[in-house]
Amino acid sequence: MIRIFRHFVPASFVFLILIEIALVYSAIYMGVEIRFWGVEFDKELLPLWPKALLFCSVIFVSMTAMGLYKNQYREGLNGVVLRLAASMVIALSAMSLLFYLFPYLFLGRGAFAWSFAIAVTGVLVVRLIFFNSIGSEALRRNVLVLGAGKRAEQFNSLRRKSDQFGFRILGYVHVSGEHDVMPEDKVIHLDVPLIDYVQQHNIQEIVVALEDRRKSFPVDDLLDCKMSGIDVTEALCFFERETGRVRLETLHPSWFIFSDGFHHAGFQLTVKRSFDILASSMILFLTWPVMLMAIIAIFVENGFKGPIFYKQVRVGQNWRLFQVFKFRSMVVDAEKDGSPQWAQKNDSRVTRVGKFLRRSRIDELPQIFNVLKGDMSFIGPRPERPEFVEQLAEKIPYYAERHRVKPGITGWAQVCYPYGASDDDAREKLQYDLYYVKNYSLFLDCLIMFQTIDVVIFGAGAR
Repeated sequence: MIRIFRHFVPASFVFLILIEIALVYSAIYMGVEIRFWGVEFDKELLPLWPKALLFCSVIFVSMTAMGLYKNQYREGLNGVVLRLAASMVIALSAMSLLFYLFPYLFLGRGAFAWSFAIAVTGVLVVRLIFFNSIGSEALRRNVLVLGAGKRAEQFNSLRRKSDQFGFRILGYVHVSGEHDVMPEDKVIHLDVPLIDYVQQHNIQEIVVALEDRRKSFPVDDLLDCKMSGIDVTEALCFFERETGRVRLETLHPSWFIFSDGFHHAGFQLTVKRSFDILASSMILFLTWPVMLMAIIAIFVENGFKGPIFYKQVRVGQNWRLFQVFKFRSMVVDAEKDGSPQWAQKNDSRVTRVGKFLRRSRIDELPQIFNVLKGDMSFIGPRPERPEFVEQLAEKIPYYAERHRVKPGITGWAQVCYPYGASDDDAREKLQYDLYYVKNYSLFLDCLIMFQTIDVVIFGAGAR
């Protein structure tokens, strides 16, 4: 893993991105070369580098938006090809619009057609090679978990091959004094020193998952491994790095105090606020016709009467209450009994227009005004109602910590976890929210914004 602005990115993906950027960038030069092979070159096309840079940027953003740089591929090769095709359609549409708005960027139909064909073919070939190679055992590092008790049980969540991206867990080492709960065939009872076993089986990393370090922590064994060049990682840090979330099962207060991150002050806040205003203004400019059509549809469905917008009290940064704006997607008296309710799958309270608005996330667009007002950020944990926050804070440890930053229209939990409307779902999403609060950066905000397009297009989690 490589850490870019505190966000963990697989090294293989960084390598893939660099290869694809170089390939797409050079596709412009190759396309022009083929188009003017044996004929006089049109010097009005020069310089080529701004056009190659624009072409490369559009392709990269569209592929990121389609989720092609996520580190888990549970959809298989067919899903990757589908997303790749969708990203190229989006890129072609975007380039066509840019050529119309800025004619001096146009290469000509022949040169651009060759360039686009080379880029698509090259990316497809690279993706096929990459997709086959990421499952290669030779490219995965060997990981050994120290401990086979309750703390090690959390590794059961990494059962799928796609969950163990770039690594494989060889087993769980029994530690004297600890009760094993892992399957016996996965528990390793050492009859040699730990360093010998590690070297014999080519272990690259040891993850410490002991229940009580005060009684049975093998300091000398781990020191031998560390000084011999073996990575030794605490289970909480391992999960944060590999899954993009903070595991609540192993979290303790000292982690908040001594871990890096949680920097939300000064210049960083100024940059984030500038990003919020810029992103919200751009989205408002692009979507105002959609918002206008949504207003008309809601008004017509309700017999030309009733409210268009829906206001609801939510909990913001530092537990300050504010009113969030949304397009109304439920019947007017959705909570006529006065008690707040989670939105459910196939909720009968959702109107026909509201169902479409929710599916397409159009109902969230009025929250742009909350961002411009300063109550929300464009990216951040989703704001919840005070009644739910109070209940969840009593049931879920550290739930209140998600309110250390401004809530957002979209967030890390929304692009990584499907829609949830229960206490268990709130617990899962909190783990992603804590990762965001800890590792926030402008880079992560941009990544979330692009991947939100993937969520909207494929309808992941909408209810």
